Amino acid sequence: MKSLKPSMRENKRYLLVKGENLRENIRKAILEFGGMQGMAKACLNFIEAKNNSVIVSVNRDAVNLVRASLVVFSEKMEVTRVSGTIKGLRGKGK
Repeated sequence: MKSLKPSMRENKRYLLVKGENLRENIRKAILEFGGMQGMAKACLNFIEAKNNSVIVSVNRDAVNLVRASLVVFSEKMEVTRVSGTIKGLRGKGK
């Protein structure tokens, strides 16, 4: 199968999120705030998890939706950094 042209690919942003029980809470927060349509628009993927932080891949158009849903959720979660590359996120985040 032929790969997609760069102009046709989704543009991703990577978020460094800190908090407790993140895998479960991030999904719940987006579902409560944006519903199934918001969850589908976000194209959420978990890249890496360490201690109390996780790197999440999100569609560029849904970054504001994801940030808003994490702020409104009852559990405390904080978006520390947003970057266009994982390398940029790791280099400055540590």
